[in-house]
Amino acid sequence: MKELVEVIAKSLVDQPEEVVVTETESDKSIVIELRVAQSDMGKVIGKQGRIAKAIRAVVKAAASKVEKKVIVEIVQ
Repeated sequence: MKELVEVIAKSLVDQPEEVVVTETESDKSIVIELRVAQSDMGKVIGKQGRIAKAIRAVVKAAASKVEKKVIVEIVQ
């Protein structure tokens, strides 16, 4: 999951070297934190959060095999 979010985020931003993705796994869930440069924050979130929702939807579809809840957080 971490690699998937990283590839998507790096393709969206102007400063791909600033993209940092961390993954924390517990019994029932996986939390993925995405950090990008401040200037690229809008590109990852999109108008009315559409791009962020799309990223979460793709990750949720990929996580259906894992049978765990996957949470994608975009952190400043």
